[in-house]
Amino acid sequence: MVKLSAIKLSAIKLSAIQLNAKPNVDENIQAIAKHLAQITAGNSHDQHLVVLPECCLFFGSNDQAQLQLAKESKPLKGDLLSLLQQMLSELAKQYGVYLVAGTVPLINNQAADHHDKFTNTSCIFNPEGKMLASYDKIHLFDASINDTAKTATAKSYDESRYTQAGNKLCVVKTPLATIGLTVCFDLRFPVLYQKLNALGADIITVPSAFTRVTGKAHWQTLLQARAIENQVYIIAAGQEGVHDNGRETWGHSMIISPWGEILSCLEEGEGYISTTFLPKEINRIRAAMPLNSPLT
Repeated sequence: MVKLSAIKLSAIKLSAIQLNAKPNVDENIQAIAKHLAQITAGNSHDQHLVVLPECCLFFGSNDQAQLQLAKESKPLKGDLLSLLQQMLSELAKQYGVYLVAGTVPLINNQAADHHDKFTNTSCIFNPEGKMLASYDKIHLFDASINDTAKTATAKSYDESRYTQAGNKLCVVKTPLATIGLTVCFDLRFPVLYQKLNALGADIITVPSAFTRVTGKAHWQTLLQARAIENQVYIIAAGQEGVHDNGRETWGHSMIISPWGEILSCLEEGEGYISTTFLPKEINRIRAAMPLNSPLT
């Protein structure tokens, strides 16, 4: 492990890319590449952590289509990564960034009892394209809510029908920082974030596809609460807009400081946000306001 102090950096940057992803992998790869090119232009000496939204390579269809994509992109014999992971690895390498690649559907060959399900998996790659770790979304979105403010009819979401929930936390030590991985609906479960914090997370990533109605009601409040409670940077990259299947997502991608300040936000449309990562700010806040509880 290379110590942060040993790396000569002009800056450490954090970015989140907001997408209106399509049910077409090639179109989404092109959109991500365009944003990565803009983010990294003129910053060749900076170290950079970029977060993509949930379902970054395929969104706007149904979960059966996600399952089919997972099966079609399974690793070939001798490969460690699926085709989707390989595409994301190449993007991280091409643009020289640490890339938290939102989520992609994967088939877990070790889960024999769940061969008709996929995992909703977030992967982190280093600037050389090596996958450092992956996290399978633990809390699945089984709920009945309004998808859009334009209708009073509740829609039933049953993510667990085709998705196998994960059961392991993921914290990744990098030369930039220690990074905890979460996904979307995980945001409503503070204990998960407390455990990531206890494992040393300085940054927690939240790739998401929040519905428009729940996003408007709870998104910002939950993100700020998780940052304040754990004194960490939160990077939340969202899907945004109306998708091919009619679903509406909230967007409002945000980067939040350990004090709960919104450092950058993109409310609508595709694009990206960036800010500078200040490790000393984490140490200052934690020293000034220790949150060790006798109840834990």
